Amino acid sequence: MARIDWSDYACSGLYDELVTEDGVPREAADELCRYLASLSAEEVAELKTAAEVAIQVMGITFTVYSDGNMIDRAWPFDIVPRIIPLKEWERVEAGLKQRVHALNLFIDDLYHDQRIIKDGVFPAELLEQSVNFRPQCVGVSPPHGIWAHICGSDLVRDKDGTIYVLEDNLRIPSGVSYMLENRNVMKRVMPEMFETGRIMPVDDYPSQLYDMLSAMSPRPGEMPSIAILTPGIYNSAYFEHAYLAQQMGVDLVEGSDLIVGTDDCVYMRTIDGLKRVDVIYRRVDDLFIDPEAFNPDSMLGVRGLMRSWRAGKVALCNAPGAGVADDKVVYAFVPKIIKYYLGEEAIVPNVPSYLCMYEDDRRYVLDNLDKLVVKPANESGGYGMLVGPHSTAEQQAEFAERIKADPRNYMAQPTLMLSAAPTLCGDGIDPRHVDLRPFILSAGIDTYVTTGGLTRVALVKGSLVVNSSQGGGSKDTWIVDTEGA
Repeated sequence: MARIDWSDYACSGLYDELVTEDGVPREAADELCRYLASLSAEEVAELKTAAEVAIQVMGITFTVYSDGNMIDRAWPFDIVPRIIPLKEWERVEAGLKQRVHALNLFIDDLYHDQRIIKDGVFPAELLEQSVNFRPQCVGVSPPHGIWAHICGSDLVRDKDGTIYVLEDNLRIPSGVSYMLENRNVMKRVMPEMFETGRIMPVDDYPSQLYDMLSAMSPRPGEMPSIAILTPGIYNSAYFEHAYLAQQMGVDLVEGSDLIVGTDDCVYMRTIDGLKRVDVIYRRVDDLFIDPEAFNPDSMLGVRGLMRSWRAGKVALCNAPGAGVADDKVVYAFVPKIIKYYLGEEAIVPNVPSYLCMYEDDRRYVLDNLDKLVVKPANESGGYGMLVGPHSTAEQQAEFAERIKADPRNYMAQPTLMLSAAPTLCGDGIDPRHVDLRPFILSAGIDTYVTTGGLTRVALVKGSLVVNSSQGGGSKDTWIVDTEGA
């Protein structure tokens, strides 16, 4: 490992999160950059090793699916954090609150009057062909009108420094446990950096999540019984399910642990008998949560759970059907959705998008597949998309046929030159592309946004794919107060 010399750090043509093109640390990153530059090569290597040991000792793992097998891996982590000034973050936070507020109004409208369709703002055919619209949810009014209680919106920064929303994850977004554990690792590795109080904390998330879940209880005057419903140990996000349950002090359950009684209430089997459950943070997809209402062969869910939810006997977070807004084609309409429900312009813009359901857009996409990123509407984890500049002619031809066969299912965006952050690679430090997933909690009156979020980093030089399932890693995210302390 070589000593870090910022004058040798080359990041031309990109927006670097820590250092300007002239090799000068940005104001919020100045203290960190000076600290790293003061270390010898051996000390930098020791910090890297200390982080790897901490991750092993703390048992931080993630699971990837490969060739039909599941592989548990140590969490890939880089010790150089990504830094955002507090003043800039406050604007992003306001934009995320605005966005999720509008999306919850949108989902509630779709399951009730559908005013936005009647007023010609949102195309009826888009909803008719949605794979995540649940007719079983029509007419249901969840507590406080909230459907997406937990949202993870992915943010990217272009080369001119503009932050965009790339997509919204409103079904069962993952990653917040890694945000929390990244901070714990950094506090072990660089404790002196946290002494000034300029780095905003993130460790209140479990208590904020608990408070939000409690606020959804159908028995508001009593201490709520809360459970996290997991598909089980073979799910790729099981580490997170267990971690959040432990942090909040709530029960971690599988479908076989729960039963719906003749009174439509949900009960948990315990050694002391049945115990009523008020709120379920479910980490099981809609179609598997209740074999009575959805997939009759599901072994992951609870028979009668939807009946209990519709009767108001249990709160489900996120609500079934919230995924109707977790659609990369619906995403393109979010600025209009914000304008329609709130009468405001979007504070954080969308990445410009082309919808293949429209003939002019489709023709442009088909003519420029080598320049665009093409995404299916409902995939996640970086699966199923085409990164045009890195694709072969054969892959482009295959995608062209897919688009022609099902244009509603595809959208495309220009390849942004994602911002980068210094990352330890081999024996030196190099820029690598990053994105950011903050988490937003909605309880009806209050909305909470994590101070920062999970920064994902593409560990392969030049790659724009940051997903852990595709070989990406992560960094701690520091929101730094440059005016206080």
